[in-house]
Amino acid sequence: MPEESTPFLAVSSGVFINVRVQPRSSKNQVDGPANGSLKIRLNSPPVDGAANAALIELLSKLLKIRKGAINIVSGETSRNKRVFVEGVGLARVEEALLR
Repeated sequence: MPEESTPFLAVSSGVFINVRVQPRSSKNQVDGPANGSLKIRLNSPPVDGAANAALIELLSKLLKIRKGAINIVSGETSRNKRVFVEGVGLARVEEALLR
């Protein structure tokens, strides 16, 4: 197994992203891949779904897609999350999130 595995998994209907969230950061930003996940800093606290809403908002803005196309599939109450982005290709996700 490669040491640095990709955080993305493309399927016919979209892309799954493994995300590691760091809440209460100074700003919302993507740090890049680390240990098979995409590290994302969020300035929201991890209470009442605020960090999840901020994550969806950030991904929606960066990918230029509607928020409804982004779903947190697992890890809603964890720092490690699996997000599904519907209707986009792997190249677009990598371009938007890895620059």
